[in-house]
Amino acid sequence: MTRVGLATIAREWGRIGCIGFGGPPAHIALLRRLCVEQRGWLSADEFEDGIAVTNLLPGPASTQLAIFCAWRLAGPAGALVGGACFIVPGLVVILGLAALFLAAHPPLWVAGAAAGAGAAVPAVAVAAAVGLMPASWRRAGPELGRPRVGWPRWRWIGYLLVGAVAGATAGAFLVLVLAACGLIELAVRRPPGSGGEAPPGSGGEAPGGESGAGDSGPRSGRIAALLPVALAAPAAAGGLAAVAWVAFKVGALSYGGGFVIVPLMQHDAVHTYHWMSGAQFLSAVALGQVTPGPVVQTVAVVGFAAAGLGGGLLASLVAFAPSFAFVLGGAPRFAALRRNALVQAFLTGAGPAAVGAIAGSTIPLGLELSQSWQVAVLGLAAIWLLALRKNVVVAIVGAAGLGLVAVLAGAPLS
Repeated sequence: MTRVGLATIAREWGRIGCIGFGGPPAHIALLRRLCVEQRGWLSADEFEDGIAVTNLLPGPASTQLAIFCAWRLAGPAGALVGGACFIVPGLVVILGLAALFLAAHPPLWVAGAAAGAGAAVPAVAVAAAVGLMPASWRRAGPELGRPRVGWPRWRWIGYLLVGAVAGATAGAFLVLVLAACGLIELAVRRPPGSGGEAPPGSGGEAPGGESGAGDSGPRSGRIAALLPVALAAPAAAGGLAAVAWVAFKVGALSYGGGFVIVPLMQHDAVHTYHWMSGAQFLSAVALGQVTPGPVVQTVAVVGFAAAGLGGGLLASLVAFAPSFAFVLGGAPRFAALRRNALVQAFLTGAGPAAVGAIAGSTIPLGLELSQSWQVAVLGLAAIWLLALRKNVVVAIVGAAGLGLVAVLAGAPLS
């Protein structure tokens, strides 16, 4: 196995953290270009295996992939250095922007840009959900001997709809809904006997069609499936403990990609703890989209709103800690995890529910728009993202520009 020095890891992963605009697709492309195509540190199969396994884990998958690749090249120290260098550049940028956007009396141009960027966020949520649906649909897969749209696919539709309703209405209970969908699918798909390999249609194969090796046994799968229920306990009354709890839910319980943090965070940040207004939360989500590095950096803006710079740093530390723990503690057993039928079954149910929750979050997000010109910006963003299928960063930046023009032309902000 190729070994790479820590200085090289720091330089290259830091570079990706600085230029990684565009969310997980951009991060994966940059990591593949570096590790597989340019340097040849990893084979294409090794890299694809990393993508497959990190997509099984809760939390930000592209961040976990960056940590995993660094671990493969330089061991635990490399994972820590690479992960930190990937995360920190975006964290510095987003905390600086948070101080500007969340000021008590921001300049008019800042307020207008924030209102415009926030208006595009519901369209970004819909685009994120639409982008996740094909892979989730394929994971459900038809059962052997059944038609193309068989019971697994009907269950997928049911989980999607339940997740959408939960994303629009459940607030703090969303984690329980996602866990319940996963447990239902686990009960349906539970294989006879001890459960080693994933059953057909459960998504146990890598994107390239190769399977992992080994078996972690039913107990580890059962623990992984029940973990969200055990952790969905009442949060602390407030203060830094509440910031840490919200960040932990973002980092450890966000199945289905980075954008599922939006319905997870909105209820806590806006309605439970009143750290920020609905409009400010929209701006926070927009900042997470336009800054480099992981989209989960949005949680740092929420932490900043709750407790200043210390709150932002704490939120980021707690949110990303599970990703480091998953890779450092589980990387040697990732091949077994990929073939664990219980874990696969749980994610087959929780995945579409998470996609539905992202789509459902567009309702409470859209209700935060208070001005007619923001609705017009939202419509333009929806056309850009859904009809034309263009870049998210450009949509957010363009919406911010429209907001700036609108307020300077005399449009109201509230």
